[in-house]
Amino acid sequence: MINNKKLNVILKEIYGNQADEILSGINGLCNKYKTIKVLSTKKQTWVSENDSMLITYADMITENNTPGVKTLHCMLDKYIQDGISAVHLLPFYPYSSDDGFSIIDYRKVRNNVGDWNDIEELANDYDLMFDAVINHISSKSEWFQEYLGGNELYKNYFIECDDTLDYSKTTRPRDLPLLTEFDTAYGKRKVWTTFSADQIDLNFREYKVLLEVLDILLMYIACGARYIRLDAIGFIWKEIGTTSIHLKQTHQIIKIMRIVLEHMNENIILITETNTPHEENVSYFGDDYDEAHMVYQFPLPPLTLHAFLTKDSTVILDWIDKLENIEGNATYFNFLASHDGIGLRPLEGILDKEEINSIEKMVIERGGQISYRDTGDCSKCPYELNINYLDAICEAELDDDMKANKFMASQAILLSVKGIPGIYLHSLLGSRNDINGFKESGIKRSINREKLDKNSLFAELDDPLTLRSKVLSRYLLLLNIRKKNPAFSPNATQKSIYLDKRLFSIERYNRETNDKVRIIINLSDEKIMVPGGGENIIKKKILPENFEIEAYEVIWQLL
Repeated sequence: MINNKKLNVILKEIYGNQADEILSGINGLCNKYKTIKVLSTKKQTWVSENDSMLITYADMITENNTPGVKTLHCMLDKYIQDGISAVHLLPFYPYSSDDGFSIIDYRKVRNNVGDWNDIEELANDYDLMFDAVINHISSKSEWFQEYLGGNELYKNYFIECDDTLDYSKTTRPRDLPLLTEFDTAYGKRKVWTTFSADQIDLNFREYKVLLEVLDILLMYIACGARYIRLDAIGFIWKEIGTTSIHLKQTHQIIKIMRIVLEHMNENIILITETNTPHEENVSYFGDDYDEAHMVYQFPLPPLTLHAFLTKDSTVILDWIDKLENIEGNATYFNFLASHDGIGLRPLEGILDKEEINSIEKMVIERGGQISYRDTGDCSKCPYELNINYLDAICEAELDDDMKANKFMASQAILLSVKGIPGIYLHSLLGSRNDINGFKESGIKRSINREKLDKNSLFAELDDPLTLRSKVLSRYLLLLNIRKKNPAFSPNATQKSIYLDKRLFSIERYNRETNDKVRIIINLSDEKIMVPGGGENIIKKKILPENFEIEAYEVIWQLL
């Protein structure tokens, strides 16, 4: 039984006299799941330099008549093994739109992905991250269909709206209507739909919704998840007349989730996904580090891209030096590419409009697209860049060796900075823009969500002359070196070193082990003279007092 004073206080703040009933429901859930085996390949309760995560859809590598997660597992066994420690399985549940983020049934696995036994087999070899897409649910879900049919049990699961009221302050992440009208047993009703007409927002004012969601999260842990990613979590509480994002109640509900999940499994790690400016994003650690264990580091992808486009590290190094000194069981979840685009909102207050416009122009020139959002004043502004990260970084005319070198210089930043690196499958495998996928679907994000045929993929990876093989071999080299040095611990400090604006350079230092590494990455196509000393642990050679760093070379200098 949970006997947590903090939990009781939070429940009363949000739900008032319903708090006791909710607490009774939470204890019932804990009793329900306490005898179920909890899978986790880790014995420690936190993460270390050994940890890195692959981000992928379970069915992104395809093979006829074979469940997607089995094909993925086969690829990992053959080519990756312990090069990574964890896998983020993007939504693998039945869905109706948005490539999995409009979930029909939270408790089922899609047929083409496999079943829960296949998921558990993968969990025996890797820590897994599941998506909790709990801001909204599919319009085709049983919950919403029961609401439409007049089932009183689901009457308050969704947010009915009066369009005569003023919703203009509501933050809009997409260029779509906030309210969507449906025919119900009660007549026509408009409901809150933050992301699309097929993604119906859940009403967390209804405590039964909270209990349903906690039940689902506990089930995910029981089915093999060590990490839980709270998708679009900043939107889950709505108040007319406010932005309806990052509200106090949202933070309180995350605290409830953490208390309940850690009660069942102290190894669990919560990650919040809030694609917003940095100050708002890091608020999800909580004032007492009692919310998320990790937050997505959204400025890193566009700032890394900006550094390579300008051949100038000044902005990204200044940004790194201003980051909070996060310690203990809290750190950043770093990434450069993902199933989504490269967000632009995190650049607010870092780059000016002209600098952002220059990035957008380059993305278009290199085959990408721009997505826009509604600002609420009848205007639109750029929201994200939709492009494969390799194509964003590399000029088309570069040969494959130089493409691999330049791309891996960008990925080395991801592997070097403080936090846990999340590596998108298409980055690990050296993929390119999927122009045909975008044209066929009409969805801009499809450009970086290509499905890969297993046999064709394996043939390319087995050929050392292909771009895919060159990228993967370089990636695995860096990952395996990184694991052996405590200076890359998520709890090790970092500071920027200003050697030359064409060089990205930071120092990582582990106070506990006294390990220190200087990272030097050439952002340019020029040779640059730098001060040496120590050992280059990538090439396993002692550095002279002064030496030249080659174009796009990466040096991890042991100090």
